[in-house]
Amino acid sequence: MSSTRIDTDTLRRLPKVVLHDHLDGGLRPSTVVELAEGIGHTLPTTDPEELAAWYVEAANSGDLVRYIATFEHTLAVMQTREGLLRTAEEYVLDLAADGVVYGEVRYAPELNTGGGLTMREVVETVQEGLAAGMAKAAAAGTPVRVGTLLCGMRMFDRVREAADLAVAFRDDGVVGFDIAGAEDGFPPADHLDAFERLRRESVPFTIHAGEAHGLPSIHQALQVCGAQRIGHGVRITDDIVDGKLGRLAGWVRDRRIALEMCPTSNLQTGAATSIAEHPITALKDLGFRVTLNTDNRLVSGTTMTREMALLVEQAGWTAEDLRTVTVNAVKSAFLPFDEREALLRDVVLPGYAAAL
Repeated sequence: MSSTRIDTDTLRRLPKVVLHDHLDGGLRPSTVVELAEGIGHTLPTTDPEELAAWYVEAANSGDLVRYIATFEHTLAVMQTREGLLRTAEEYVLDLAADGVVYGEVRYAPELNTGGGLTMREVVETVQEGLAAGMAKAAAAGTPVRVGTLLCGMRMFDRVREAADLAVAFRDDGVVGFDIAGAEDGFPPADHLDAFERLRRESVPFTIHAGEAHGLPSIHQALQVCGAQRIGHGVRITDDIVDGKLGRLAGWVRDRRIALEMCPTSNLQTGAATSIAEHPITALKDLGFRVTLNTDNRLVSGTTMTREMALLVEQAGWTAEDLRTVTVNAVKSAFLPFDEREALLRDVVLPGYAAAL
């Protein structure tokens, strides 16, 4: 494999694995417009291109309140069976079009109950839509497997209920769990009973930590709650001085705990200052198990291909670097070991060899 820079057409062909991507942050603008019209919801604009630009402008504003407010409109159109089926199916097809071969999609069922659906019915409906999307992608010759992470909203009181649903649907496409929402002021340990339930039932989970809050958040997520991965985790660099790792950073690296890093999103929320200086590069070079992710494709105006291109163009990444983070993601996916091995052996490595 060449160590030279690679062009965008080659990047599109590379097999990709995404572990951190929110369903309600990745809708098609045209779908938001059509579904909003059907339910009488008012949008900032009804032109899909203008709406896409509105999302990115709000996300780039540096105002976290505005960033979070963008989800008002996507969630508004995801309160019915019709809206959930369509957005879940399209989610899968959009991943397939981007060259993703395995993805984990996360969402909080409690945020989709405004139309009368129960949380269980939300999960059932989303799984039905994802299955339809996977069937269509396979029929089109671009197969992609998508597993679900159910989220509890850390600032509300239904986290345990979401965890119980992750246990209930573990054999029906749900591969793990997460807590999301405002990190600062809502520590992971507030929901220790949910994590203890998941551990008792051997259901893996990740926790958003080390983005809006620092090392204490990461420490709690790992050492108190028992997370197997960390969502974002950019603030682990607070425990690294002149290349020397502190005890928590050393634990994360040495135990091969995956960091689900989302460069563009981190710039928008102020967790990083530039792609060139984003911690993902330094952490990769120090041997951390970093993975590359999109977080919210509509809100951030991004794709996995775009995230790869930004790192190539602005941080000097090579084909080997991209293969490394893709392999990292496969190894850290919430799949059985034999299925991860097969994905790596039969899909990812041959795909890289063919594209390069």
